[in-house]
Amino acid sequence: MERSKPIDPHSGSRLLSLTPMPGHPRNHPKRARLAQAAAIAGIFLCVCMPASAGKGGSRLAAWMTVDSQQMPKAQKHTSRHEIDQLEDTWRNAILKSNLTAMDRLLADDYLAITASGLVQTKAQTLASLKSGRIRLASLNVSDRKVRFYGRTAVVTSLAVVQATTDDSDISGNYRYTRVYVRDTAGNWKIVSFEASRIRDQGEHR
Repeated sequence: MERSKPIDPHSGSRLLSLTPMPGHPRNHPKRARLAQAAAIAGIFLCVCMPASAGKGGSRLAAWMTVDSQQMPKAQKHTSRHEIDQLEDTWRNAILKSNLTAMDRLLADDYLAITASGLVQTKAQTLASLKSGRIRLASLNVSDRKVRFYGRTAVVTSLAVVQATTDDSDISGNYRYTRVYVRDTAGNWKIVSFEASRIRDQGEHR
């Protein structure tokens, strides 16, 4: 019997193939760029997905496809009301240094990026609140926008802050981004927070 030969004689794999084997990715810059973009997107999803969504591809698919436009109107209204209440709870917890309320709001794997670029865990955030190092005179929030993506809610808002620390005045206008994820018990938890200072014209960056 005649010995079988690979369809693609240029392949170094020495495996039989029913279709021509593609060339090395480095010979296809466009294909390499697409592969790189897909890899980055995969990393992004792994970071943003709640831990409870790791089991089963159906949960991943649901998280990716169900957004605020597809959410039933009644459900969206209820979820928006819940997030608004939690945002008010967060504001009051900050103003009154309420550790119990803040502990309930934050997920165990919570991470924050402060306006100065520091990264804070949940434990560090609670410790900072307990220390009283930042003294808030007022915190007024406006321009709140809430978007839903399955079990995830993204909140952006404008905050006018009057506050001081032991050695500086940190009053000013800030843009906040807060990310909530609904856990397996059905409770919304803050998993991410980022603050950006709005600089006045002429102020050095």
